[in-house]
Amino acid sequence: MHKINTIHDLEALQKNLSSYRESFRKTLILCGGTGCQASRSGDLIDNIRAELNKQGFTADVLVRPTGCHGFCEQGPILVVDPENTFYCHVSPDDAEEIVQKAVGKGEIIERLLYTDPVSGKTIEKESDIPFYQAQDRQLLAQNRQVDPCNIEDYIAIGGYSAITKVISGISPENVIEEIEQSGLRGRGGAGFPTGRKWAQCSEAPGDEKYVICNADEGDPGAYMDRSILEGNPHLVLEGMMIGAWAVGAWQGYVYVRNEYPLAVKHIRVAIEQAREMGILGENIFGTSLSFDVEVARGGGAFVCGESTALMASLEGKVGEPHPKDVHSVVDGLWHKPTVLNNVETWANVPSIMENGAKRFALKGSQNSKGTKILALTGHIKNTGLVEVPMGTTLETVVFDIGGGPSGKAVRAVQTGGPSGGCLPPDKLYLPLDFDALAEAGSMVGSGGIVVMDEDTCMVDVAKYFLTFLQDESCGKCVPCRLGIDRMLEIVTDITEGHGKPEQIDLLEELAWTVSKTSLCALGKTAANPVLSTLRYFREEYDVHINEKKCPAGVCQALITYWVDPEQCTGCGVCLRECPHGAVKGEKKQPHEIDLTLCEKCGICKSSCKFDAIQVR
Repeated sequence: MHKINTIHDLEALQKNLSSYRESFRKTLILCGGTGCQASRSGDLIDNIRAELNKQGFTADVLVRPTGCHGFCEQGPILVVDPENTFYCHVSPDDAEEIVQKAVGKGEIIERLLYTDPVSGKTIEKESDIPFYQAQDRQLLAQNRQVDPCNIEDYIAIGGYSAITKVISGISPENVIEEIEQSGLRGRGGAGFPTGRKWAQCSEAPGDEKYVICNADEGDPGAYMDRSILEGNPHLVLEGMMIGAWAVGAWQGYVYVRNEYPLAVKHIRVAIEQAREMGILGENIFGTSLSFDVEVARGGGAFVCGESTALMASLEGKVGEPHPKDVHSVVDGLWHKPTVLNNVETWANVPSIMENGAKRFALKGSQNSKGTKILALTGHIKNTGLVEVPMGTTLETVVFDIGGGPSGKAVRAVQTGGPSGGCLPPDKLYLPLDFDALAEAGSMVGSGGIVVMDEDTCMVDVAKYFLTFLQDESCGKCVPCRLGIDRMLEIVTDITEGHGKPEQIDLLEELAWTVSKTSLCALGKTAANPVLSTLRYFREEYDVHINEKKCPAGVCQALITYWVDPEQCTGCGVCLRECPHGAVKGEKKQPHEIDLTLCEKCGICKSSCKFDAIQVR
């Protein structure tokens, strides 16, 4: 590994590495993100390398293990360049055929190509896949260009050019001005202007300052920050270096969620490689910049994603939030001025400094600039990581990228994670914008989007998120500790058939009180699932209370299973599968359910191939 002593050394190395990459006839890009690793992508990479060696192709074929490509449900993913051929659901057993046909003969392996679930067409090139076509992948596209455990890969595509540009000719004040002009807002959820935060920290008195990367991503189903830290850790480090130069910090910390072992591994490898090359440490590139980074594993609590709780955890204390009478940019880590941004925010900084604020601000809406990475999940044809310009409508995300619902109509779209809101289908025209979604009773949050179909009970959804937030509340302040408990009690009563009409007003009043009086963002946003479902789906609450029914057939206490004799063939599957012995009947004759024995587990319904088990 080359030691870089000057900016000229880095430029020369970039040129050599770029030429080296271009010398290969083909490049096999293999996703090695967490999702693909779970499907044995590691074995696939090993097998392909062994086959290349066996068949004599190692000299002119480059194998590049990468981070997440975003289309996780299709993994393991292999892209063959320069043809841009996209293979999905690739098995380690396919290695020999891939090397023999795709590499050796230039043939297309039809059975491994992607089939679009909307059109039913088989698609050969990655760039032609609708899931990718409708996106604007500024950050995620870089994942496929680098091996996250090889710093030279990052340097080869121009990595660390932004920091050299900054320290060789841009003052800290002008860096902050550029970030402010870009319109970059924090991607962690609050959407606070990044440049303003940096300016306040820069102006704060004191010579000892810190920068922190918040990678404690705790929202269920969200893995945006994880994918960047796993796939392109040097991009984050470079962003932090620029931030350190701007505010006058010499030490940085990456606070990573404890449940992200691959992200922890890759960021640690990246830091060690950067130190070894002289990109982190004293007098970087022979300049006055001295900066180093340490990794801290999270405390395993959702609330540690809150800035003051995170800093308390870093200091070795219990991860509990405290009042922000003085902001962390003035009184932060160890009572020193501190800038804290999340992974995605830091990852946007290098391109802003490299290409200019105006270019970044060309994408997005009036008050929300750049692109945003989303975790698209739920009852939808295409799931995975999505990157679109801010201002893109929810309808575009759900239908153009996600392919629309998987069978039934959309009932709701939830944005912003457990603290976000649930929006009805007639709100899908709303743009992905911090202010627009907040006005509608939801939020961008960290970027989670869950699509729910008509079989979803919105009262049960509110109950689910309240249960999660109850578990994750630190309990420090009374409004959050007791308020979430009481809201959950009321919603549980409603789902169990004990609800009363007067409880709706009480629930709404309680939700507003919790949102206005809680100490930290967890409590202040905990009421969003309740308030948004009351605002847009109040009729479901009314039916649960007044008619003691669950329209979606989800709440067990309010439903009854029965057999439609016209659909039942008497196959006996439900009878065999029922663990409670509640299904009765003779072979080839319509069956019945003994309601005195039925535990409403739903196994009979899920096992019936003829849709004979109904819910009322």
